[in-house]
Amino acid sequence: MAKYTTLCWLSLNLCLISFLGFCNFASMADPASNNSFTIYSFTYPETRLKPYDWRYIRVDLPPWFSSLSIALDSDVDLDFGQIAKVGTTPKSTLPLICFRDGSLPLPDFSNKALNHLVLGSLSNGSVRAIEGVQNAEHCYPLEKRIVLKLTNEQITPGVWYVGLFNGIGALRTQSKMISRGSAYSFTANVSVEGCIASNFWGQFCNQTIESLSCSTSDAYVSSTADFAADSYNGTMKDVVSCSSVGDSCHGDNETKVFSLEVTGMAEQFTISGKNIRINGSLSFNNTDEAGDVVLMCYARYGAIALASMHDYSRDISKGPLTVPLPRAGRWYVTIAPFNLTKGFDRVQDSTMRVCYSLTWRVAECPSGKAGFNCSWDMYTLQTVLRKNPSLPFESYYTPPDGKVSSGSANFPLQPLLSNSSLGGQLGISWTYFVLDIPRGAAGGNLHFRLKSDRKVGFEIYVRYGGLPSDDMWDYYYINKTKSSDGSMFFTLYNSSKEIVDFYILYAREGIWSFGLKHLNSTDGSLEQSTVSISLERCPKKCSAPHGSCQNFVDESGLTVYSYCSCDRTHGGIDCSIEIVSHQGHMWQSISLIGSNAAAILPAYWALRQKVQFESLMNAFAEWVIFTASGISSALYHACDVGTWCALTFRVLQFMDFWLSFMAVVSTFVFMAAIDEASKRTIHAAVSILTALMAITGATRSTNIVLVIAIGATGLLVGWLIEFATKCRSLSCSAGFCLSIPNRISICNVVKVLMKRFHWGFILAGFAALTMAAVSWKLETSQSYWIWHSIWHVSIYTSSFLFLCSMVKPAAPSTENLRPQNGDYELTRQNSVPRGGE
Repeated sequence: MAKYTTLCWLSLNLCLISFLGFCNFASMADPASNNSFTIYSFTYPETRLKPYDWRYIRVDLPPWFSSLSIALDSDVDLDFGQIAKVGTTPKSTLPLICFRDGSLPLPDFSNKALNHLVLGSLSNGSVRAIEGVQNAEHCYPLEKRIVLKLTNEQITPGVWYVGLFNGIGALRTQSKMISRGSAYSFTANVSVEGCIASNFWGQFCNQTIESLSCSTSDAYVSSTADFAADSYNGTMKDVVSCSSVGDSCHGDNETKVFSLEVTGMAEQFTISGKNIRINGSLSFNNTDEAGDVVLMCYARYGAIALASMHDYSRDISKGPLTVPLPRAGRWYVTIAPFNLTKGFDRVQDSTMRVCYSLTWRVAECPSGKAGFNCSWDMYTLQTVLRKNPSLPFESYYTPPDGKVSSGSANFPLQPLLSNSSLGGQLGISWTYFVLDIPRGAAGGNLHFRLKSDRKVGFEIYVRYGGLPSDDMWDYYYINKTKSSDGSMFFTLYNSSKEIVDFYILYAREGIWSFGLKHLNSTDGSLEQSTVSISLERCPKKCSAPHGSCQNFVDESGLTVYSYCSCDRTHGGIDCSIEIVSHQGHMWQSISLIGSNAAAILPAYWALRQKVQFESLMNAFAEWVIFTASGISSALYHACDVGTWCALTFRVLQFMDFWLSFMAVVSTFVFMAAIDEASKRTIHAAVSILTALMAITGATRSTNIVLVIAIGATGLLVGWLIEFATKCRSLSCSAGFCLSIPNRISICNVVKVLMKRFHWGFILAGFAALTMAAVSWKLETSQSYWIWHSIWHVSIYTSSFLFLCSMVKPAAPSTENLRPQNGDYELTRQNSVPRGGE
């Protein structure tokens, strides 16, 4: 837990330094000459993504930001013309870049993710789809070079996440020995520009925003029951009404932008235009006298409202704009007049302007009340942290003290329900629960569970930043057939008539609210209903024992997110998808482990040849390598498929690849007719090279070519040693030895090679080796167990055939056993029989 505490302190200090630097710069800058500055800029170093690997980049955009620039370079080379063709390239194997506002992208949870995949260049205009992304995400195929610049007119301030994925789907979280596919590298540069003051906006901070705020003397607050419109059944609201002090005037198609801060869970706010007139003289009072003049008002949460991008709009010359149950935070209001010259023949010049004054009204409910007419109960839940150092930011939420007596995550629902008699519809009531997800916990999952002894009589609506209703929600649940199940970040579990159980995956940081719509408050089953709301790191505890929850820090180091690492037979975001059945797992185990029995063939033949024609002491070199290679590979694959792990996975992987490399090289060295001392020397040098290959990049496809090249080099060196040895064994003068190369012709070399090997076995060995290379190339995550089993059989069979190709050496003659010098003959001639003496 200490490292996460240190991380939080570092993040806090970073934010404080940035804020102080901004304040210092703003005080020194000259608004007339430079209205923007660089808030921060950073570079991500080169990062390599293996198949089914991913990375997240977090970008914080303060409210005064002006633009976000992203430059990304990668070694990806995609043909968008081929990608667009249906069936040419599977979408799930494409390298993707995804964007999401507020939390981490999760493109492989549902089929909708692939539907949002834009099969086109991100730099060719499709970036407009990123605008306004909140509870959705947009993914694009990764390009070699991506340069984006998004302004405060396109995206909202806050936290943005960029995700890079090298393949998506259920296989992404599955445990894999070797992930077949293409890997790629990327580097990224991120820069955020900001305005020197919060009332500037636009890409170049050259436009101003007027704040719709008022002082205490300007505000009119009503909280009494004297105003029937502001109370219902004795429940009073706090209504703050303000008007602009001066008039605003601008011409046709000219815009003016205002900002309005909404604090808390408000019931609604309205924007009205008063004293609307043309050129300050011609006046009309929201009647048909306005003719064709349109005074459009656009409202948008968190970002500048445009005619093409807004949440609410209305012609306020005809009536006020009303925003019901607005999200808490900053709203932007844009006023744009149109058609000023139509209907006014007396004034037809370009100087015609419309003037008006704005009135805004924010209605807030008293503490503990919410909803329309403030007739329902609302509870702000308290956060209770779970003390688990391995799972940071895990917590559950409970009602305020004194409401219910519950010391656990489950609390009874009946004492908290609203009184249905206060509502407008008999038998229907709403109860709201509001909670907060802390900063840095975006990688968590919001878990809601409601259990009743009888049929559940609730509809559940969830919304971020504001109160939900029947027609305003982010996620909802009515019954098993009517819910948000299937959406990108909503998953339903174990729900029935008595249980409602769902997750909101990778929930955004900030305020969330749950609205429980009770359909029949007279149902006695409510006394037995319990609710639990919690923030969990991994959904469904990774379907233990099929997976375990792993924590990871994003590339910026500011967000701790969690994911499920599944076993060999399961995958998916929660390890609930069975990729390999029990029967399939059994066949995979038998195939991958049993295919290593093919190592018996070269091991037996090497031992047989050595014992028959050489000393027993030298008979174990190749036999030990082939036998150990087969055993280590069997142990490795037994661990990989989840059968049994004799050692750690990394140790078993190293032993498997290293001994496999040594077995291939030993086959080549065996084919050289050299003495054991020379073979041991070559084996020692080769063992060092192959060990380095196995420890640094065992799974690289280029290792096959390197190992064969090393083996061929060992064979060539063996032949050179053999030739040099025969040359030294000849008792010849220096001149004779110099003439030996002239006497060696190509035909003689060919004759020696033809007599040295059985070429039928050589050809068969190369065919088996080719089959091994083909099976290695055809391996995928789905068909790995088939082709890799064929690889085992093919590679060991090729070694066996190459060993069989060696011609047995001729038996030595008795003449060759006698000494070559003449001392023996001379001794016999000079000796005299003892009897003759």
